[in-house]
Amino acid sequence: MSKTPAPKSAAAPAKGAKAGAKHDAGTDVATLEAPAPANRFSDRFAPPKPPARGASHVEADMPRTPAKADPKLANAWKTKSGAELTDAEVLAMPDSEYMNAKQVEFFRAKLNELKEGVLSNAGETTEHLREDTTIVPDPADRATIEEEHALELRTRDRERKLLKKIVQSIARLDSGDYGYCDETGEPIGLGRLIARPTATLSLEAQQRRELKQKMFGD
Repeated sequence: MSKTPAPKSAAAPAKGAKAGAKHDAGTDVATLEAPAPANRFSDRFAPPKPPARGASHVEADMPRTPAKADPKLANAWKTKSGAELTDAEVLAMPDSEYMNAKQVEFFRAKLNELKEGVLSNAGETTEHLREDTTIVPDPADRATIEEEHALELRTRDRERKLLKKIVQSIARLDSGDYGYCDETGEPIGLGRLIARPTATLSLEAQQRRELKQKMFGD
């Protein structure tokens, strides 16, 4: 009497499936084969990657600034005199050259140009005041002229104060103190000096001083 083969208890696993995997009768095959969802919590709160060797955490968090595209700006100071340099060429100079001889010459020329402009404006203001000495009978016209004179005198006073700062800045160039903050001794920065050649404080020190003046007065 021949023996009948025993029935198979389970279907053979499909090609590529893991051996020993259990399938429930009511489970969709597509659901079983779908990859496990990512752990959003762990991905969101995963610890940040450590910075590169030799770099600090602050440097790692700072945005990367692109290198200067035009090398001509960065090297112009090597072939030009300080008085011939433009603002962009001075800003492109390396930080290690801060307040070198070329930059001192550049700011000296800028301060002398500013000084000449202030003296020229002062002369024009004085000449204009001398011309308007005639007596005007109309009260309205006389009031207008007096208001113009008052405005010009205030402008003249501001120019006088600016001229004093320019002279002091030129003296700082001669002594080697120009470009450094009076309070902290740190570099003021080329950008701030180009915008305000008579600056004697860094931006942070200037902000602290203005805050104190608002809180406690002059």
